[in-house]
Amino acid sequence: MASDLDFVNYVAEQIKNAGTVTYKKMFGEYLIYSNGKPVVLICDNTAFVKICDCVKPYLENAEKGFPYKGAKEHYIVDPDDGGILSSAVRALEKNLPVPKKKIKRK
Repeated sequence: MASDLDFVNYVAEQIKNAGTVTYKKMFGEYLIYSNGKPVVLICDNTAFVKICDCVKPYLENAEKGFPYKGAKEHYIVDPDDGGILSSAVRALEKNLPVPKKKIKRK
């Protein structure tokens, strides 16, 4: 089931103070970026954050789940708690590398 753009906009609004927030549609789902780094995955209108040591202090009690078949386990985050989500996104953004640009082959 594809995610609703309204839900994506809501999550993006909740983390607007965590940097420059953008999103990209991918296979019917969305990936939200902070300062060019992927920080929140939206699948089936559920927000997922990568499990990393840097976000553990904010999300250690959060439910865990798999955003799609074959994915690694992620934290499932409550977008209504914008303070915790923003803190986790800021911590994740500081610790993730900028994604490498893909070279288009001719």
